[in-house]
Amino acid sequence: MVKMRENALEDFMIYFHNDYSEGCHEKVLETLIKTNMEQTPGYGEDAYCREAARKIRAVCGNEDLAVHFLVGGTQTNLTVIAAALRPHQGVLGADTAHINVHETGAVEATGHKVLWLPSCDGKITAQQVSEAVLAHRADSSFEHTVQPKMVYISNPTELGTLYTLSELEALRDACRKYGLYLFLDGARLGYGLAAKGNDVTMADLARLCDVFYIGGTKVGALFGEAVVISNPAIAEDFRYLIKQRGGMLAKGRLLGVQFDALFTDDLYLEISAHADGLADQIRDTLKELGYPLFVEGITNQIFPILPDTLLSELAKNFTFTEQARVDETHRAVRFCTSWATKQENVDALCAELRRLSGNP
Repeated sequence: MVKMRENALEDFMIYFHNDYSEGCHEKVLETLIKTNMEQTPGYGEDAYCREAARKIRAVCGNEDLAVHFLVGGTQTNLTVIAAALRPHQGVLGADTAHINVHETGAVEATGHKVLWLPSCDGKITAQQVSEAVLAHRADSSFEHTVQPKMVYISNPTELGTLYTLSELEALRDACRKYGLYLFLDGARLGYGLAAKGNDVTMADLARLCDVFYIGGTKVGALFGEAVVISNPAIAEDFRYLIKQRGGMLAKGRLLGVQFDALFTDDLYLEISAHADGLADQIRDTLKELGYPLFVEGITNQIFPILPDTLLSELAKNFTFTEQARVDETHRAVRFCTSWATKQENVDALCAELRRLSGNP
């Protein structure tokens, strides 16, 4: 229970600034402990990695998919992009894309340029992709500029929004038309798939994308991302690229064990739905109190616009992430729930929002 004193919370912090503050789901931890002293081959060539890959292929409905396990999202993004592109090629993405603003130039460090496109909600459109490619081809000096060869999208996006099935199909069609790869960053994929109103399945992603990855670090694992490749051109020699980019874990079975657990009895979607449901409670409270949202969303990330005075008080007991200055007295911030968020912590946040708004 949340311990209260008159009109304030006791001196402690409740974390809503990200979805990776805790370790891992207890079923993942139990499996890690149970298998801890087993001896297995290294570098992902063990039975646990094979079984986890089999389960992922089954969910995707395609036995021909290549599945590989890496440790973290930035590492996964730079490895996939390096594997797919030739030296003169770049990747199209939203201006808010993780590879553009939150990876310390990791993609550029591999020798590839991020070609960003403007976005107000974290998404890009098939029309933007078409216009970017056609503008490049129409440039009389096109050979002197970086050639677009890949489209990078996140789902959910960095702003918590989701692509619809029709939007993904349109992007796929544009990529096929112009000979581009479609790469989907699924760092928070579970929270998108489990969201009420989502119409995209993992099987859809396997069908539409050349490559995507299933995030584990933010969705119940200690660490780990599962790369799913449908395009043979990217799959070829992919393990060479994993090793070269420092992503081949000697104790690779630690990744396989975790994804094996997450893909047993629908655990991955179950814990994702938990986070989305709690986020909906926060979102509903904010709307009830009359606070606008910086971006409308249905996943585990909520972006309200709140007064500076309220945020200063709220920050005494709750963590959140600064998103943008809206005007002289208001900021957009992010509250983030996770697979591990407790109902009582959401209740405490909602109660404090009401109290600070004069509506207890």
